[in-house]
Amino acid sequence: MAHAIAVSFPESSSIPIRDILPWAALVGVLAVILVYFAGVEQGALSLLSNQYVHEFVHEARHLAGFPCH
Repeated sequence: MAHAIAVSFPESSSIPIRDILPWAALVGVLAVILVYFAGVEQGALSLLSNQYVHEFVHEARHLAGFPCH
C-alpha cells in the first residue's frame, strides 16, 4: 500500500510593482531596439551606413516576416 507524504511549500509572496517596473522598462527598451535592428535598420531611417547589420539579421528578418529585398 502506498503512503502519502505531506509536502509543505513555503508561502508565496507577491513582488511589488516598484521592483518589477525598472526591469520591465529595460526589457521593453531592449525589445524595441531588437525589433528596430531586425526590421527597420538599413531602410529610410538607417543609423548605420554599412550593410553589416542587415546581413547579420537577414534570416531573423525573414523569420519575423519583414521584407528586406
